[in-house]
Amino acid sequence: MSDIIQLLPDHVANQIAAGEVVQRPASVVKELLENAIDANATEIKLIIKDAGKTLVQVIDNGKGMSVTDARLSFERHATSKIKAAEDLFQLNTKGFRGEALASIAAIAHVELKTKQDEDDLGTAIVIEGSEVKSQEVSVTPTGSSVSVKHLFFNIPARRNFLKSDTVELRHITDEFHRVALAHPNIAFAFYHNGSDLFNVPQENYRQRVVHIFGTKTNEKLVPVEEETEVLKISGFVGKPNFSKKTKSEQFFFVNQRFIKSPYLNHAIKSAFEGLLKDGYHPSYFLNLTVDPKSIDINIHPTKTEIKFDDEHTLYAILRSAVKHSLGQFNIAPVLDFEHQSSFNTPYDYKDKKASTPAIEVDRSFNPFAEDSGVKQKSASHNTGFKSAPTSSWESLYVGLESKGNNSPSDFSQVTFESESKNESIFTDSSIETRKTTFQLQQKYIVSTLKSGMLVIDQNRAHQRILYENFLKHITIKEATSQQLLFPLELHYTPNETKIIDDLKADLEHTGFVFSELNTKEITITGVPVGVPESEVSIIFEQLISDVENDVPDTNFSTTDLLAKSMAKSLAIKNGQSLNSTEQEHMVNSLFACKEPNVSPTNRPTFITMAVDDIEKKFM
Repeated sequence: MSDIIQLLPDHVANQIAAGEVVQRPASVVKELLENAIDANATEIKLIIKDAGKTLVQVIDNGKGMSVTDARLSFERHATSKIKAAEDLFQLNTKGFRGEALASIAAIAHVELKTKQDEDDLGTAIVIEGSEVKSQEVSVTPTGSSVSVKHLFFNIPARRNFLKSDTVELRHITDEFHRVALAHPNIAFAFYHNGSDLFNVPQENYRQRVVHIFGTKTNEKLVPVEEETEVLKISGFVGKPNFSKKTKSEQFFFVNQRFIKSPYLNHAIKSAFEGLLKDGYHPSYFLNLTVDPKSIDINIHPTKTEIKFDDEHTLYAILRSAVKHSLGQFNIAPVLDFEHQSSFNTPYDYKDKKASTPAIEVDRSFNPFAEDSGVKQKSASHNTGFKSAPTSSWESLYVGLESKGNNSPSDFSQVTFESESKNESIFTDSSIETRKTTFQLQQKYIVSTLKSGMLVIDQNRAHQRILYENFLKHITIKEATSQQLLFPLELHYTPNETKIIDDLKADLEHTGFVFSELNTKEITITGVPVGVPESEVSIIFEQLISDVENDVPDTNFSTTDLLAKSMAKSLAIKNGQSLNSTEQEHMVNSLFACKEPNVSPTNRPTFITMAVDDIEKKFM
């Protein structure tokens, strides 16, 4: 039998590696930004066109590369970060695999321009699909400029799997946030299709967080500082009343590297226990500094997962540090006897010694005496203040003596505000008003059918009713709105504001009226009829959460997503009591819908029970 194992060509091996390292344009952004940081750059520019599908360019003022290094950097497993396996446990750089540039060059057109400070001229290299097209001398400033064009040009299947520009840009923005937050000592600029999205100077950590997530973020930050032999923690957590339905503002950095850790995230949530509403997540921006020897980064090509030597200790320290900060800044309720003014001793009694309380005994009191004179004697014998309570409580009953049939004490003639009617279950049905529906546990509406019984889930049914109403208003574009007496101002991060801006036209068709919508604030002067002003922020939070979680692409209807999200926010919740009229209206409205059987999320809205099925239960 002939030999069947053979070595793969380099360009094939590079394309396979690229499948792990480069999943989308955001992956390229991450790798290039981290390379710029490792080159000791103090200013980095990120230039994007068509959400990275046409161009991803990173320009830095780092130390640059020599002619030999520039050519060698595109070879697999070529790196300046480590020299031996032991160096993996003493990493102070972002990259160390030596795969990024080789993988990117295998699936795109790459142009590199680089120059070291001591050289007069730099080097320009052009590579297409792992093949070097040209290498020549170039006039370029100190540092490096890497341009990645036509990503996945030679793998059309991977290119077809990319989402819409809006979704891909959101992923790129997330990667930019992670790198920019980890390095506040570096100035970053971010441009997309010629427009300036972010421009942050060198600053402290608090200023960097505020620059990226908006000026309103400043008032919701609570500082966290803790230093032990094992772990050093610095950064901020968000106040509980500013918690979000999404996890978009949760950042862990270990030795200036963004990581994802469900275990440490649970430590933060447990510190916020009792302070958050159901379904909401705390915001945090925390930097953890540990010994590089105590962590293993070489787990996944994206390097966002880390193994710790002693996770339990880190969990305990992190939880207590956050809990301490929340209590120190009066966020969490604490009982401190030194600061509670109600427990302070009055100034006049501060230096007085406690005295034994005097006991007074009424020796003339006889509970078995029938003569009223005893009472009078005891009252006159004692001081005046003892008779006052007697007269006060007795005065409550003055005038209640029986004075004939017209006396108020004749309770048969007293009329109460509401009287309970205890009717017999055998009351004549012709006299009793027939009730067609009733509510079960404030969750289900039960009604009768000719064939049996109908049970409706009130929350899902109302979602279906609202969903079809919103779809109709958005499509016909004739929704009515009610004007607010005072404009409503909402503040979100630039990323979240961009989501609202993309949906602005559809929101206006549902009845919202915007007077201002920019990266700093959203001002609303009108809301759809029937929508309370207090519900507007909840609707927008739910909408942002749905968009970020569902990430709709070009084949997905944003109109449908908007209608679903608003219906979910405004539908009556389980546990809400409905009167008979509201119950009947709910039933009639549900069966007037085009698809009454399922909710907008394709879950059943009602069930039926036939009489035969009920009879079987009694057999």
